[in-house]
Amino acid sequence: MIGQTPTVAPADRRLYALRDVTGTVESIPLITASILSKKLAEGIDALVMDVKCGRGAFMKSIEDALALARALVAIGEAAGIRAEAFVTRMEAPLGMTVGNALEIRECIDLVMGRGPADLQTLIVRLTARMVLAGGRAGSEGEAEQHVRAALSSGAAADKLRAMIAAQGGEAAVVDHPERLPMARSIRPVKAQGSGVLAALDAELVGRAGVLLGAGRERKDDPVDLAAGIRLVRKPGDTVRTGDVVLELHIGDRPGIDEAARLAAAAITIADAVPPRGELIRAWVHSSGESRFD
Repeated sequence: MIGQTPTVAPADRRLYALRDVTGTVESIPLITASILSKKLAEGIDALVMDVKCGRGAFMKSIEDALALARALVAIGEAAGIRAEAFVTRMEAPLGMTVGNALEIRECIDLVMGRGPADLQTLIVRLTARMVLAGGRAGSEGEAEQHVRAALSSGAAADKLRAMIAAQGGEAAVVDHPERLPMARSIRPVKAQGSGVLAALDAELVGRAGVLLGAGRERKDDPVDLAAGIRLVRKPGDTVRTGDVVLELHIGDRPGIDEAARLAAAAITIADAVPPRGELIRAWVHSSGESRFD
């Protein structure tokens, strides 16, 4: 739940900066080293990973995503841990928000037993596998029951409070998310036609978020914690001309018009809902792998 620090895999920061300037961010060996160095330094004995695949991910194709998943699992097991990885879709944003404070609000909703259905479905599945790997359940069904009980009982929210406090943060934010940074203004992005929201391009939404300040274009750029994008509609929803599809949460960075243009370009409206595959596309584990699409 943390990034690289001066005492946890300190070389990772320099390696990542080197990858950035040499155009090797998408190198599978370097991604694998960056991800696993921090996990292994923490002394874990089991690890369940989520490898994103699609327009909004580093790994655009299922073949590349599977190659990364296999590398992560193989090296994890070689280091003596029980490792597995799921490959999950990232053509459209997962959940309803993009951006730092917005996503933390969504995480709080999730541990409170609320949150968007697609995000909750995926998190319950991944967490159940972790409960099983940790020997806390005898079957995946039993593990899922444990996870849902933690969400409904408040135990998951208690754990989030404890994690925030352990890192010197303000644990009360779990109960008072209004204390998180908030945007100065909100700009709607509206549907330019009527029909079904057939697609919402995660890459364009992500690029729009960066222009708003939610991410970095260069490694030394500041991040605006309040900036981001909220999804008002999800793929598959019916929309009419003028309906708000996205909200741009605006901070202090210029470039709002270009962000709005990219956000509008991310929206595809059609006459019917296109076929969509499973959110989880594949599962890579010690005994092999399974494909679900």
